[in-house]
Amino acid sequence: MIPFEYHRATSVQDAVTAVADRTDAVFLAGGTNLVDHMKLGIAEPGLVVDVGHLPLTDVERLPDGTLLIGADVRNSDLAAHPLVRSHYPVLARALLSAASGQLRNLATTAGNLLQRTRCVYFQDLTTPCNKRTPGAGCSAIGGYTRYHAILGASEQCIAAHPSDMAVAMAVLDADVVYVDADGEHRMPLTDFHRLPGDRPDVDTNLPRGALITAVEIPPAPDGARSTYRKVRDRASYAFAVTSVAAELVVDDGTVSGARIALGGVAHKPWRATRAEQALIGQPATEASFRSAADAELAQAEPQEGNEFKVELTKRTIVATLTTLAEGRQR
Repeated sequence: MIPFEYHRATSVQDAVTAVADRTDAVFLAGGTNLVDHMKLGIAEPGLVVDVGHLPLTDVERLPDGTLLIGADVRNSDLAAHPLVRSHYPVLARALLSAASGQLRNLATTAGNLLQRTRCVYFQDLTTPCNKRTPGAGCSAIGGYTRYHAILGASEQCIAAHPSDMAVAMAVLDADVVYVDADGEHRMPLTDFHRLPGDRPDVDTNLPRGALITAVEIPPAPDGARSTYRKVRDRASYAFAVTSVAAELVVDDGTVSGARIALGGVAHKPWRATRAEQALIGQPATEASFRSAADAELAQAEPQEGNEFKVELTKRTIVATLTTLAEGRQR
């Protein structure tokens, strides 16, 4: 049993103050990731600050049409919310493709964004891992790589980010709202997660001691259709081998708007900007979608053992965009 201090926060400010001078402090909400890591010995916090009972559970539309999602909204509640189902189907589908119903009933919006990789070497304390222990080495390189990155990796780490929800939020141009000692701030979700570089142990650009309080999603463009497609090794309760979140606007058979994000292929939700740029002004056809997918995956650097993910991801992009162009998903 590893001892730690416990503090039940009474407010956002109380939570931020409690961790201000503690480098060994962590926030606890649903606990679906943190508790696992404490059991495995990956995380050994000296102070656990419980924020799971703070009033951060609202989902509401702001006057300008922005959707405000509280940090402690449970994944199951968010997926079922009428505003999400009707205006952001890509987000509802991503949430429902993740984990089990029991876990979705516990997992929170902020916790989902902050979850760490499921790389088997990261979770095995007997193997070297730069993400767990900087400078130890990366056991995945030359090892089992089926679930590992083919985009944006480094010589220090090839782990992939596990979230489905974050991929959908990346394609929706969401902002992360957080509070630290200097007050409230916003950060684009596409800037929130980091690529590994030389510091794979640092997952996000969230300042130390900052508490996520909400996520804000702007209104969807007029005429936009969106969906989420996940490829996995079994029908449910499995992490993505690859996934695609996409939003498409087609006018008179021509693509006038496109946003695409990929999951299971990089250290962070991967915004496919090359594919997006390649699509604008092009006919909404399978040939255009394939060309855009080729443009995005041209920069892929797979490992021995996951080369198949390059073609698989291309095909998943094409299938997802074709579904949207044909109007079979909103």
